[in-house]
Amino acid sequence: MKKLLMALAITAAGTQLVYASDALKAAIAGEQRTPANVTRDAARHPYETLQFFGVSQKSAVVELAPGGGWYTEILAPYVRKDGKLILAGAGARLKTRLDASPATYDKVVYGEFAPGKKIDYAPKNSVDVVLTFRNVHNWISASDTAAKEVFQSAFDALKPGGVFGVVEHRLPVSATQDAKASSGYVHEAYVIKLAESVGFKLAAKSEVNANPKDTANHPGGVWALPPVLSNKENDKEKYMAIGESDRMTLKFVKP
Repeated sequence: MKKLLMALAITAAGTQLVYASDALKAAIAGEQRTPANVTRDAARHPYETLQFFGVSQKSAVVELAPGGGWYTEILAPYVRKDGKLILAGAGARLKTRLDASPATYDKVVYGEFAPGKKIDYAPKNSVDVVLTFRNVHNWISASDTAAKEVFQSAFDALKPGGVFGVVEHRLPVSATQDAKASSGYVHEAYVIKLAESVGFKLAAKSEVNANPKDTANHPGGVWALPPVLSNKENDKEKYMAIGESDRMTLKFVKP
């Protein structure tokens, strides 16, 4: 009887994983997504990335500095029924767009996020996952303490055992990172050290968002690459051939 119960439990757990996997795929394939965003899936690997970070349908998730809402379009419908999505630092333009589609985004919660001024997006020990995508260089550039303040806020908001997922443009070990990370690229070791300084433990790394074609040595920094192509027609074919930036994908856990 015990073996039968164990087998049923394993089967149930496996079924739950399948359902979660299917639900995430459905969110990624959903009609709520902006067509231009969908074309970038091949470079951003949303399914593999969110699976790596362990985001489930029941997760209480914080997305820090969501920008144009690329990941928001996926996360909001995925956790809408049984989880929660908090956008920390969503701009007015993004809010207006989300408010126009209540069937998908009506349960999104907004939190204050202004490093150096005020950060208040979730009570302490209240969320399961905090995510940030290609933002660390901005916080380094803002001030000497802004990045640490952000990482500390993530640590405080997470429940024990919670996950802090970071995707960031990666600077090669052989290259020198300037104090303001003005190229947009950051050393992986810098991010790990920063996370560990506020109490996180590095749980795992993934190369799912790696791009070995990217040398991180471009006039204009990471923005020379698509989709920005800041150098316009100058060497455009070269940058298009490289594709989007080489990125670290790091999973930290709050003990």
